Amino acid sequence: MNTLPTPELKLFADLTVRVDKPQEVGLAIHGQRRVIPILGGEVQGQGWTAKVLPGGADFQLIVNAGLAELDARYVLETDGGDLIFVQNRAVRTASPEVMARLIRGETVDPAQVYFRCTPQFETASKALSWISERLFIGTGARQPDRVIMRMFEVL
Repeated sequence: MNTLPTPELKLFADLTVRVDKPQEVGLAIHGQRRVIPILGGEVQGQGWTAKVLPGGADFQLIVNAGLAELDARYVLETDGGDLIFVQNRAVRTASPEVMARLIRGETVDPAQVYFRCTPQFETASKALSWISERLFIGTGARQPDRVIMRMFEVL
């Protein structure tokens, strides 16, 4: 077993995703359902840049007072014109008081929130096809009008 490699992380990109006001679906069968429209954003990768195209959304399920499951889907356009589909699943946990502040759209210290994500990427670009063949993880912070994330390739 000592011959198995221990995974390492390599910085992949920093994202800023601008979001609109939540669409509150309400208390559904599995929890409180919300949809957060994505307005756009910026990506700074290692040697590349992109923009987040408007039109995606973050489909949220508030499972209980301290846990939210997130499923964001959106498209990036690289500075070279390539499109990348992103599906980013995340878990966000905090004390019920902190989670209530986040849900109300207030600013919260990111150190008080466990926000981890597992983005997956798909693209038709031959040059970027490798991103569909790797695992990525990330960390994030929710601000009133945006989500900031740092994503890493798992080596």
